[in-house]
Amino acid sequence: MTPEYLISFDTKKLNEIKVDFLIIGGGLSGFSLAYELRNFDVLIILKDGIEESSSYYSQGGIAVALNENDSPELHKNDTLKVGCYLNDEKAVDILVNEGIERIKEIIEIGFNFDKDNGKLHFTKEGGHSRNRILHSNGDAIGKNLIEFFYKLISNIPNIKIYKNSFLIDLISVENKIIGAIILDETKNKLFLIRARSYILCTGGAGMIFQETTNPSYITGDGIAVAYRRNVELMDLEFYQFHPTTFYVAGAPRFLISESVRGEGGILRNIYGERFMFDYHPSGELAPRDIVSRAIIDQLKKTNSNCVYLDLTHLKKDYIKTRFPQIYNFCKVYGIEPSKNLIPVRPSAHYFMGGIKTDIWGKTNFENLFACGECACTGVHGANRLGSNSLLECLVFSKRIGNKLKETLYPIYNINVSYKFPQKGDVFIDADDLRRSIRSLMWRNVGIERDEESLKSALEKLTEWQKYAFNKEFNNRNGFETLNMLTVAFLMTKSALMRKESRGAHFRKDFPQEDNENWKKHIVVNKNEIKIK
Repeated sequence: MTPEYLISFDTKKLNEIKVDFLIIGGGLSGFSLAYELRNFDVLIILKDGIEESSSYYSQGGIAVALNENDSPELHKNDTLKVGCYLNDEKAVDILVNEGIERIKEIIEIGFNFDKDNGKLHFTKEGGHSRNRILHSNGDAIGKNLIEFFYKLISNIPNIKIYKNSFLIDLISVENKIIGAIILDETKNKLFLIRARSYILCTGGAGMIFQETTNPSYITGDGIAVAYRRNVELMDLEFYQFHPTTFYVAGAPRFLISESVRGEGGILRNIYGERFMFDYHPSGELAPRDIVSRAIIDQLKKTNSNCVYLDLTHLKKDYIKTRFPQIYNFCKVYGIEPSKNLIPVRPSAHYFMGGIKTDIWGKTNFENLFACGECACTGVHGANRLGSNSLLECLVFSKRIGNKLKETLYPIYNINVSYKFPQKGDVFIDADDLRRSIRSLMWRNVGIERDEESLKSALEKLTEWQKYAFNKEFNNRNGFETLNMLTVAFLMTKSALMRKESRGAHFRKDFPQEDNENWKKHIVVNKNEIKIK
């Protein structure tokens, strides 16, 4: 039976917490922003704990133009080229220039990057014209950054971290957020948080796909909540698939970092043939969308489930030192990377689209901001350049922090009656619906798309919404499933609209870029879809 408090209520009946800033989600964007705001009262809401973000599992590194033969202009050019020139050029300028200062800052406060003979060691990834990827403990950049910032903010009295807390919804009046409804899973109770500003750092939406590198927590929550409030979203058709994730039956889709190819890893098909130079002059270091589609083509041609990553020409000690997490993971499944080929195939990895923001992370709502993968500043365009995502977190969290310190919005003490979007009470197996969404999106809205498959997916998602949105869920799993359904629907609708191929969005029926008609963005809110 649904608890009474989950059906409808006045916000004045809920226990309230008031803070200066509410950060919803952790990851590098949330934790680094909290550090920026350390002189204010800050509350961070986490679904579970610090391991729930995609940041934590990032392996490759962080891109920055600090190498002696590199420059911000070269970094910018690579970012624009891989993004198929759909990027916001001003945002890219900010990323590549301010990124240098952010990296210097975190080094100054104690973060350690890997060095070679006392100098920062830079590696290379696909789409980069220079070695500009910094790494930490070989392939543990994400884990180390998260633990570093978590330790910093945990020692600051003004910053509180609530774990096992799930964002049900934001409450708005006109274009202002007046509160956040949070489910405390340990007590199974709702409470209300009022803040001067609310910052969504909830990550992407990888769980809408059957095959993904994302942890299970990444269900598009912030994006779906923003949509319900009528916040603008942008570029939802652009979802990046990482070419190389570990593929063994029963094993998780563990990411095999692009840096492995940057350090000499070779892709081979099931016949042992190297194939990437048949698709792009940069071979294994082509942009991710090209490598992913090349692998899919090989799977079709060879009637196989995977291709192989070959590191057997590299020394065992080097692999163990440079990629310790990857090496140890492979060993668990009986693969010695210096002797055996690693089975890999593409998986959903990173959302270029999301909550539309300006260059200060601000949405079209007065006191609502977004940062990290859930945000869309336009910096990535149609396809993200590898290792730009962690840099984006550092750069734009700093900018949001500066903006929030400049403009202290009031806390709006407005009480409203609230009803959840669901209206009725029907039986829904949320787990089954979730599996259906993931399977459908992988088949129809994945690496290769066409009008027939997209229309079919849209019809199914629309039908599922008719009854799923009439169910009042009373647990996180149910609300996550509704969020997944919302994001999947919006992504499919946007993908159907864009009648061209660009970056991570590939239409078999429109295989070419169309700059004349489609060098534009699709912007979605609850009331309309606009092409800008």
